[in-house]
Amino acid sequence: MLSEEEVKHIAKLARIRLTDAEIKKFSTQLTDILEYVKILEEVDVTNVEPTSQVTGLKDVMREDVVGDGGNSVIGADLLKCSPLPVQNNQIKVKPVIKQ
Repeated sequence: MLSEEEVKHIAKLARIRLTDAEIKKFSTQLTDILEYVKILEEVDVTNVEPTSQVTGLKDVMREDVVGDGGNSVIGADLLKCSPLPVQNNQIKVKPVIKQ
């Protein structure tokens, strides 16, 4: 069983504050977790290939293509709908950073 001092040390490394009740609670829970890991360590995995993906799914992403931005028909229509002023095919907004 993990001692209260070990739990306090783990909490300090994780930068979390624990009450005395939590320290006692986590002492038991962390000990149970470590016991389960010991059981898992006994499993023979010598012929098991490393696995990083089990579903067979792949990311579906579009090709990253540079377009003409605001000069497209859709971009021009969007600029017309802007409630803010448009200047040089760009929406003019208030400065975010004050100098």
